[in-house]
Amino acid sequence: MAFSATIPTYDNSLLIKKSSFNGLRNLPKAIPCGNLKFLVPMKMKAGTLVVSVSSSSLAQPLEEAQKSINDISPKIQLPAFPFQEYMATKAKHVNKALDEAIPLQHPLKIHDAMRYSLLAGGKRVRPVLCIAACELVGGDEATAMPAACAMEMIHTMSLIHDDLPCMDNDDLRRGKPTNHKMFGEETAILAGDALLSFSFEHVAKATKNVSPERVVRAIAELGSAVGAAGLVAGQIVDIESEGKQVSLKDLEYIHINKTSKLLEAAVVCGAILGGADDENIERVRKYARCIGLLFQVVDDILDVTKSSEELGKTAGKDLISDKATYPKLMGIDEAKKFAARLVDQANQELAHFDAAKAAPLYHFAHYIASRQN
Repeated sequence: MAFSATIPTYDNSLLIKKSSFNGLRNLPKAIPCGNLKFLVPMKMKAGTLVVSVSSSSLAQPLEEAQKSINDISPKIQLPAFPFQEYMATKAKHVNKALDEAIPLQHPLKIHDAMRYSLLAGGKRVRPVLCIAACELVGGDEATAMPAACAMEMIHTMSLIHDDLPCMDNDDLRRGKPTNHKMFGEETAILAGDALLSFSFEHVAKATKNVSPERVVRAIAELGSAVGAAGLVAGQIVDIESEGKQVSLKDLEYIHINKTSKLLEAAVVCGAILGGADDENIERVRKYARCIGLLFQVVDDILDVTKSSEELGKTAGKDLISDKATYPKLMGIDEAKKFAARLVDQANQELAHFDAAKAAPLYHFAHYIASRQN
């Protein structure tokens, strides 16, 4: 399978050029990203990550890049940490907080629709990241929980609206009928609107033992991530790109805004509320930018490699609607290598923190990447 897109390098990658991501400019500019050691495929054994490495440049022809990547298999030691238990425990706490934040009350239909999608399950990735970042810098779960819930409310809003007939026109989400299929399009739109507006109210009202200045800063971060400079920007460019030739630079812009910005806001808000200084806030921002893009790359891979039953949503939608995706532009193998490079970049930012406190975030990066296998 041939492709003509240019693989991003340190010089041309939008991910590196973003003003909030300047920290990676210190890496050697002459070295293309493909020459970094990356972490695919992945196997977790007793806290050790087994990784395979290729030295071929991503800029080489695809037939060269698709050669075996199992020539060298060093081991990178991850901090010992019960990651699955941590995720399950934090998700349980988040679910309880979400249930309490939006009770079933008058008018019943709108609250029922809000709760239907908000409490429909999911791994609570964004809320857990928010809590983990807060704990990383010395805060605690209670401090981060209102913001963590806000992340899930906004994420749920984006899913409700994304599934609408005028958008992606999907019938299945998290293994259940989408919101508009259950309640009608009008109610689904209003449910998403209500979740979005309440998310900001909840952070402002429910956050305790944090200075007003930090609460306002977190709210501003969240608003920026969702609006025309964030999620909405990614959505509109994504819509306009359907059926058109899209470069990797354009695709990176779409996903940095459509997916990465909210994940970034989750981590940054957690750090802000936890008391981090500006230097550490920027470090976790860079980590989160990598993780957010990684999440989308892996999601693109899963869309063409997994079934609807495995995903809990309609598989192959991107292919049917002729959307630009990483596998489409790069091929499956190259997309996996790009994902692995993002894990490596994220790890570099965590190296500045205490390894024990950073353990959930280290494992989180590898958890997301391992979903593609």
